[in-house]
Amino acid sequence: MKNRVVITGMGGVSSIGMSVPEIYNSLREGKSGIGQLEFPDVSRLKVKTGGQIKNFDPSNFFELKQVDRMDRFSQFALLAANEAITTSGLKTCREDWSENAGIILGSSIGGIETINNSYKQVFEEGHNRLHPLTIPKIMNNSATSLISIEYQIQGPSFTVSSACSSANHAMGLAYETIKSRKSEVMITGGSESFLSFGGIKPWESLRILSQSKCRPFSKGRDGLVHGEGAGIFVFESLESAKKRRATIIAEVVGFSMSSDASDLIKPNNIGPKKALRGVLKDGMINKTEVSYINAHGTGTILNDKVECEAINTVFGPHTRALKVSSTKAMHGHLIGATAAIELLACTLAVSEKVIPPTINYVGLDPDCDLDVVPNYSQELKSVDVVLNNSFAFGGMNAVLALRKYDD
Repeated sequence: MKNRVVITGMGGVSSIGMSVPEIYNSLREGKSGIGQLEFPDVSRLKVKTGGQIKNFDPSNFFELKQVDRMDRFSQFALLAANEAITTSGLKTCREDWSENAGIILGSSIGGIETINNSYKQVFEEGHNRLHPLTIPKIMNNSATSLISIEYQIQGPSFTVSSACSSANHAMGLAYETIKSRKSEVMITGGSESFLSFGGIKPWESLRILSQSKCRPFSKGRDGLVHGEGAGIFVFESLESAKKRRATIIAEVVGFSMSSDASDLIKPNNIGPKKALRGVLKDGMINKTEVSYINAHGTGTILNDKVECEAINTVFGPHTRALKVSSTKAMHGHLIGATAAIELLACTLAVSEKVIPPTINYVGLDPDCDLDVVPNYSQELKSVDVVLNNSFAFGGMNAVLALRKYDD
């Protein structure tokens, strides 16, 4: 018999809040964390806005020796992991949970702040030596490893990198790991921090960044806006959660993956449709049970159109009853960590029946004729199943399904 999987802890760090309660409050209020970027050489960029975590001093959270060993994305991951593990009650659990627990995180780019600073030192400043821990700080798996060391987690632990779907792939694999009884507890989510000159400049070349605002599904949308941060969750078997009388936030009920198999950059709706149908099948979910979809919704013209086509095709007449919003307009696109912050929006919908809005919406685009919860959050009388969509560059798609826990 397969395990049922529940969420018992959550942590978050982003431009719209440095904890889950703060992020929840911003999602309810439609508060934007997008502002002017502040870092060296920003004047050389055409795009100077993003969801940057301002005034972040790692020495307020870590010993200086620890700070010296971590890239910024790892610092965010550790902070969010601490919140998740603390709120789950595992820190005070009498039983030794860490020996067989595991960690699966998503990060598309890893320690790019370290890479950016290292290249600057070598090529601009003429240094011939770099920090001795440059490689460990750069590694995509460094955040996973540091959390493992901090909490003595000895089970299956690794990092997934699949561009904008990284965190959803990671969380889906964590769900599968528990469901198949390979582990009882998994720390999962994603972390990313690439708001630096070397992180943003290559994206400018793609010509998909907005120089004004991210407007998902809206007429006049002209591109995405980047962000940074981390979202970390404690996924746990229902049996384990009930045994230690943990508070259950939501149940994870389905996961699906697919590939467009067509283009590295240009999406099609074949892969998204396959992923959406797959998650319904995996979770034995009737499409009429779905109340809300947190859309990938990047704010690019083609991506939003393709996603709307896929949703309309898969859900048919029920599409008219769906709430579909993109929170990227608030916190920015965190690439590998995006789905983890967006899963917080999904848990808000499940636990408090609040649907976060798509802000910056200025009017209907006929290609995106959905109820996108424009500009203001909505409170529903009931919320059943919610879906978390991630459709990445390279055609890598992942969809996760949650519902309110019902014993």
